[in-house]
Amino acid sequence: MQTSDTNDQRAVRLEKLAKLRELGIQPYPERYDTTSTCLGARALPDGAKVRIAGRLMLFRSFGKLNFGHLQDPSGRVQVSFQRGELDEATLKWVTKLTDIGDFLGIEGELWTTKAGERTVQARAVSFLGKSLRPLPEKWHGLHDTDARYRRRYLDLLMSEETRRVFHVRSRVVSLVRSYLDQNGFLEVETPMLQAAASGAAARPFATHHNALDVDLYLRISPETYLKRLVAGGMDRVYASGRSSRKDGLDPSHLQEFTMLEYYAAYWSYRDNMRFVREMIQTVVREALGTLKIQVSGNEIDLGGEWPERSYRELLLEDCGIDLAAHGDHRSLEAAIRQKGIDLEFKKYRSRAALIDGLYKVVSRPKLIQPMFLTGHPTELVPLARRSDADPGTLDMFQVLVNTWEIVKAYSELVDPIDQRARLEEQVAMREAGDDETMMMEEDFLECMEHGMPPISGLGLGIDRFVALITGQESLREVVFFPMMRATTDSG
Repeated sequence: MQTSDTNDQRAVRLEKLAKLRELGIQPYPERYDTTSTCLGARALPDGAKVRIAGRLMLFRSFGKLNFGHLQDPSGRVQVSFQRGELDEATLKWVTKLTDIGDFLGIEGELWTTKAGERTVQARAVSFLGKSLRPLPEKWHGLHDTDARYRRRYLDLLMSEETRRVFHVRSRVVSLVRSYLDQNGFLEVETPMLQAAASGAAARPFATHHNALDVDLYLRISPETYLKRLVAGGMDRVYASGRSSRKDGLDPSHLQEFTMLEYYAAYWSYRDNMRFVREMIQTVVREALGTLKIQVSGNEIDLGGEWPERSYRELLLEDCGIDLAAHGDHRSLEAAIRQKGIDLEFKKYRSRAALIDGLYKVVSRPKLIQPMFLTGHPTELVPLARRSDADPGTLDMFQVLVNTWEIVKAYSELVDPIDQRARLEEQVAMREAGDDETMMMEEDFLECMEHGMPPISGLGLGIDRFVALITGQESLREVVFFPMMRATTDSG
C-alpha cells in the first residue's frame, strides 16, 4: 500500500541512488561471481575465504564495527564491516548509502564472534541492486493475508515458513513425477484450449480463437486426451499442469489449479487404490520424513492401510437414510425433508447430485483420517465404468483426508455405446439448466469406437495435497500467485 511514509522513504532512497552514481558505483550491475551460499559460508572454518551475495536484511552500527545480515535462498549469514579491514571509501558508502533490502556482494573471510555467531569479515563490498521501497518491518506478525497473496515476493522474502511450504511443494511435484516415471508412466502434454469442456462436471471458461474463428474452452481436465493416447498404444501416461473451472472460491477450491492425472491400461480401480496409497505414502515420507501430519489441530496418520466406506454406508450411519430404499429423486428428497436436513434442493437436479449434496452436508465434515470413498451413483461421473455387481454405482473411489477430496479415480468407461448414451444424458441435463454437465465430444467417441483396453485413471489435486501435508487451511497458501479480486490500490 502506498503511504506518505513510504513515499518519504522512497524519496530518500532515490537520493542515495543518485549519490551512488555520482561516486561511479553502478547500482544495478550485470553480474557477480560467488563461491558459496550464505548458509554454506556459515559451515566453513574460521579463516576460509568466500564470495557471497544476497539482500541486506539487518544493519547495526557500533562505531568502528558494523554488522549486517545477508540473506539468499539458502538462509542468512552475519557480515561485519570493520574500519581497518575495509577501505574508508567503501565503509562510508556502505554505512551511509545502503538500506535494508539492498543487494550486496561480499568478499571476505570467516570468523566467529564472542557470542559464537559465524560471521563473514568483509574485505571488499560490491553494490548489486538498490531497493527503492522499504521492506515490511514486522511481516511475521501481519494477519493481512490479502497483502501476502498480492505481494508474494515480500511474503517469501520475510517469512521462513512461506519459503518452507513452497520448497515442499516443489519437492512433492518432483517426487510424484519420479514415482510415476519409475513405474513405467510416460509424461505427456494435452491442449489447454479444447473444443468441448470434458473430463469433469464443471463450468468452463470460454474464449475465442481469432485465427481459426472458433469458440474454445480452457481445459477443465486432460482426461479425454490422455485416454486417446492410451487408445494409441501408450499404456501408461500422465500429465501435470494447470486447469481451470468456474467453481466457487473457498479454502479448498481455486478456479485455476494444478491437477495431476494418470491413466494405466489393464488396471481396475482396485489396482489404482493400492498404487495411489503407496505413491502418496512414499512421496510424503520422502518430502517430510514422516507420515504423521498436523492439520487444523488434528494429527493425521497417512500410514498403513486406509479404510473403505461407501456412500450408502456413510449416509445410513450419519443420517439414517438408506439409499437402497429411495431409488428416485423424489423419494430421496422426501426422506431428506422428513429428517429435517437443510439442503438447497433446487441445486440438485438429479438423484445422484442429491446423494452427493447430502453426503457433503452430513458425512464429509466428519472424515478426518485418510479413507477411500466408494459406491458413487452412476450419474455422477459419465466417464466412469459401471459396477458389474451393481450397475447403479461406479467402479470408483475418492481419497478423503481432513474432509478434503484429494484424489478422484475410477475404472474408465471404455464401452463407446454406453459412453454415448451417458453423454447424451449429460447434454439433456445441460439443456434442462445444469451448466456443470459435460459436453458431447464426437472426436473422443470416434476414438473409443476404434477400441480401448481396460483402463483406470486418477486425478490428484496438487494444491490440495500440498496444503494438506504442510498443514495449511487454504489452497492460496500453496499457490505462488492465486487469483485475487481486482483492486484500485496502486501499490
